[in-house]
Amino acid sequence: MPQQPREDDAASTARERPHKTFVRSVVRRLRNDQRGAGTVELVIATPLLLLLILLIAQFALYMHATHIAQAAASEALSAARVSGGSATAGNTEGQRILAQLGSGPLQGSAVNVQRGATRASVTITGTATSVIPFMTFTVHAEAVGPVEKFTPPTGTGATP
Repeated sequence: MPQQPREDDAASTARERPHKTFVRSVVRRLRNDQRGAGTVELVIATPLLLLLILLIAQFALYMHATHIAQAAASEALSAARVSGGSATAGNTEGQRILAQLGSGPLQGSAVNVQRGATRASVTITGTATSVIPFMTFTVHAEAVGPVEKFTPPTGTGATP
């Protein structure tokens, strides 16, 4: 003989049904609710976008500082390698160019000029201006070339 449900069981089942339907309706409402989703997306995306912009600006400053250092190294090499030039003349020219161009993006720059009998070399080091906190970017530029030497023309040819 099948058992008849007791009244206590029926009462407890009736009490549980409204609770379960309430929980289901709340879960369904929260799952389909889009309120606040834009705010969460903005909170996540904005710092990433700002970091990307800072990285682009930092890269541009680094490249600009590198070009300034390379221009100064090239000018210093030109002054050091000419006939009658010296390492001091190259150093002075490199410092002059850095003072004109590199006062903003290139900081703490140092010029090292070496001139031998056949070769002159210039090395410029410094740091690029930092936009991103706690990061330093070292700039290094080098120019090397032969020392100019005057040699009078030899051989047969028309002489005045």
